[in-house]
Amino acid sequence: MSSIDQAQTASTASFLAALVFNAAVFAIEITAFSILRPHFRLIYEPRSLSPVASKRTSSLAGGIFKWPITLINSDFRDIKRVNGPDAYFFVRFLRMIVRIFLPIWLVTWVVLLPVDAIATRAGNNSGLDRFTFGNMSPSQQARYWAHLLLAWSFTIWIWFNIQHEMRHYVATRQRWLVNPDHFSSPQASTVLVTDIPNEYLSEIALRRLFSHLPGGVRKVWLNRDLKDLPGLHERRIAACTKLEVAETSLLNKATKLRNKQLKKAGKAAKRNGRDDEADVEVTRQTGGDATPPTERSIPSTSEDVERNIGLAERLVLRNKRPTHRLPARFMPFSIPLIGQKVDTIDWSRDEIVLLNEELAAGRKALRQGVASSDRSHSYFPPPPSEGSRVTTEPERTYPPVTSAFVMFNKQIAAHLTKSALLHNEPYKMGEKFVEVAPEDVIWANLGLDPYERSIRKFISWMLTIALIILWAFPVAFVGAVSNVHSLCTTYSWLAWVCKLPNAVVGIIQGILPPILLAILMMLLPIVLRMLAKFEGIPKYSGVELSLMTRYFTFQLTHSFLIVTVASGIIAALPNLVNHPAGIPSLLATHLPQASTFFLTYILLQGLSGTAAGFLQAIPLILYYFKLFLLGSTPRSVYDIKYKSSSVAWGTLYPGTTLLVVISLAYMLISPIMNGLACVIFYLFYLLYKYLFLWVFDQPSSTETGGLFFPKALQHVFVGLYVMQVCLCALFFLAEDVRGKPSSVGEGVMMAVLILLTAFFQYSMRRSYGPLIELLPLSLVERSYGSEEGGGGEIGGITLEKRSEAVSNNGKAKAQTSDTFPKRGDSTDKQSKGEIDEGFKGFDHPAAADPQRTIWLPRDILGLGVEEAEVMRERGIDVSLEGAGMDGEGRVDVESAPPDELRGLD
Repeated sequence: MSSIDQAQTASTASFLAALVFNAAVFAIEITAFSILRPHFRLIYEPRSLSPVASKRTSSLAGGIFKWPITLINSDFRDIKRVNGPDAYFFVRFLRMIVRIFLPIWLVTWVVLLPVDAIATRAGNNSGLDRFTFGNMSPSQQARYWAHLLLAWSFTIWIWFNIQHEMRHYVATRQRWLVNPDHFSSPQASTVLVTDIPNEYLSEIALRRLFSHLPGGVRKVWLNRDLKDLPGLHERRIAACTKLEVAETSLLNKATKLRNKQLKKAGKAAKRNGRDDEADVEVTRQTGGDATPPTERSIPSTSEDVERNIGLAERLVLRNKRPTHRLPARFMPFSIPLIGQKVDTIDWSRDEIVLLNEELAAGRKALRQGVASSDRSHSYFPPPPSEGSRVTTEPERTYPPVTSAFVMFNKQIAAHLTKSALLHNEPYKMGEKFVEVAPEDVIWANLGLDPYERSIRKFISWMLTIALIILWAFPVAFVGAVSNVHSLCTTYSWLAWVCKLPNAVVGIIQGILPPILLAILMMLLPIVLRMLAKFEGIPKYSGVELSLMTRYFTFQLTHSFLIVTVASGIIAALPNLVNHPAGIPSLLATHLPQASTFFLTYILLQGLSGTAAGFLQAIPLILYYFKLFLLGSTPRSVYDIKYKSSSVAWGTLYPGTTLLVVISLAYMLISPIMNGLACVIFYLFYLLYKYLFLWVFDQPSSTETGGLFFPKALQHVFVGLYVMQVCLCALFFLAEDVRGKPSSVGEGVMMAVLILLTAFFQYSMRRSYGPLIELLPLSLVERSYGSEEGGGGEIGGITLEKRSEAVSNNGKAKAQTSDTFPKRGDSTDKQSKGEIDEGFKGFDHPAAADPQRTIWLPRDILGLGVEEAEVMRERGIDVSLEGAGMDGEGRVDVESAPPDELRGLD
């Protein structure tokens, strides 16, 4: 057998090995999922068990093997209600791809497979390579007209689907924008403006500027340099976490000591024949009552000293309480056996009290600075003194940075701001962001000036391009491994590989390269996300949108283009070495052989990948691992049991659209791909329909209303271009028996098709581009009705009708009162100086958020109640609602954390 025959046989063996392996994995994992699903509902349908009613869904009905029918019959449109437009449009994108490939699959298998394989008299291809474009005999290349006609037909079919889905996207997004649940939220009517010049760095100046827009301004939040307030805020969160852990540990120790003493007293009483005296003995030793707290009251004392040496001290000795070491001087973290050893509970309480006072003083100074800024219409802060402390210098100022949040009375005003030219000078107020949620803001990026942001953007993309170039070397190696049999027949030092059994070579070529490529691609998103954030993008959702472009570019370059070229060249190496003059024709023949790698890659992603998505073996294992080792506090138990997973769109979309590009690129060159693509994308569709209906819980704060979907449609165009350019090149490279070009006409027609595709894409951008993000003026009445003055609600806030926002002399009027709801519970926060007037939604968390509630469980000894009373007397917010500790010291919860129930995170 010749080396070429061996390579082609190995190519078929690689595909069969990958098919058998992945099909076996798929069957095993789906069977395991079917058996485990009813017994582990917290893993496989956590949304149906959520303690928060608004997040709860109905159970996934059906027996062990009936769930597929239930899943298939479920309506994917419910995802829009359950998880928002972003999730809905991703599943709809998968549905669109299935619809595209179903007729392509049927037609190409009926038409192209016989055209490529039957009586071509090429004589040098076997196995899967017989069903590729390169199998055509030089004397029968008139058959390429079939490829050309199908290329035109399929391209028009794909155009139709893109246009249909784009129209649906625009209509659906606009309905979402004007939906009462959305347009009544603060997010819908607020715009983030950056690069604000000095003359507009005051609330009055911004009100005056934006008063020309419909309805006028409701409220302005001018962002400021808060200096050390964010650090104090983070320290307080860390101290609250540490206190929760230490207090729960204390309750656990007390419960276990009580059980130990009960057991010991029971044995002693049994020896004395007095079993009923065991509880009395334990009660005498602990100084408490052995009955549950529901049947008794914990006696309280009148002096703090008595309380501190009371129940807690009697249950757990002082030297048995939780302790930790403080970091040594100039050290950012503690080191074992180094630093001062302190009682964790006492230290955490002192730290929280101190930080509450410092934050309250800093916020008071911030309010004074804001008032001063508004009175003067401009802001020129005095230089801060060295070594100043917030608690000793309440007059310190916090200068504004070059950005602000502006909430309008009407939603349309925010969208008009986005499309308006705000300033007459370059780099002034040029960046505007609508649909901003407070939790979606990257606060550290709000203070960048436009020049710094431009430099950061340039550096960020240069590093991205450099990373793409440098990553070519390991990816090219993976492409070479996918054709290792061709290498070993060309280079003698690899001859030992050819001597291995065909099954082993098939595994090396068919299974190992896709796994290596997947591992390489897993390492990238972390770096690329950091680069996008470094660029200065002020929204986490914006970072994901940028990551989607970067990661797709990266994957297109490495996971497809480089692998295709490397694999095609490697396949042609045996002849390229001996006949270098025939490189064009050899590449035209052997480039399609690179499809074997992508066939196996799609099998890996589609069969093993989807089955793993259903089974969720790692989350299942980690769930009990984390619950056993990390579930020590009510908050951690709640997070482990009820915090559902979510997806990162910046990585999920590129991984999916890459498969679309691969499938489109090879749909005519290797038609076998079409059947696999249709089945695999249908499996993806079922998987993500299940995940978004019963498992995932996408945070509403990062909801974009489907902005990832139009970018994904642009990726489909990339797949079209790759298919058309490759087919065009193959037509021009094709030669007849005399060595002359044989398919120039087909190549010219493909070039025309490329131009028409570019024109269609341009037309789509021209017609739908302006409608992708912003709300058109023609839909305003649907969101606000015909009522004059813009009455309505924003986030449950009744909006008063407004008169003209500008008086005759051009100065802004303060016409509306701030009737915004308070953020958190103001009743027990006012005495601490933590509550400000007005809505806190777009204030920096360090300037507005109250202390996170210390969440403790109720225990049978009543120690939790005692500890909570001590903390409340020191002004620390604490709650025991919705959490309990059983007689064995295990913690469980029946509701969300108290601060989340109040709308805090």
